Amino acid sequence: MSVERLEAGLNKIKEYVSEEEAERMMTADALKDLAPDLRKYIIEFGYGEIYSRPGLDSKQRQLVTISSLVTQGAIPQIKTHVQRGLTVGLTKTEIIESIMQLIPYIGFPRVQNALMTVKELFEDDVKSRS
Repeated sequence: MSVERLEAGLNKIKEYVSEEEAERMMTADALKDLAPDLRKYIIEFGYGEIYSRPGLDSKQRQLVTISSLVTQGAIPQIKTHVQRGLTVGLTKTEIIESIMQLIPYIGFPRVQNALMTVKELFEDDVKSRS
């Protein structure tokens, strides 16, 4: 993997998280000992290649990502990407409605689980601001 792709990925991810968070992503990876290249691949390929493509803005990309994660039931990643969606300007209503839109396609249980996760995240956000 090239240094240019890593830099491009880090620059792109800084649209979604603070510089400190981007740096933490590279160093404080829970899977670093088990799969040391995983985080690098996520940043280089995911953000340096996929998220950097033209055609969608950051808000649209986050809605697509959140929807995909909800269909997979990937709760930790849903939390991460809902937070990133808020960072790039998605409203709580847009996030909730995009998840509700999935009911006919993936069913009530996955949507309900995702919305419970989102509810907890929104509640934690309110508590941290108090």
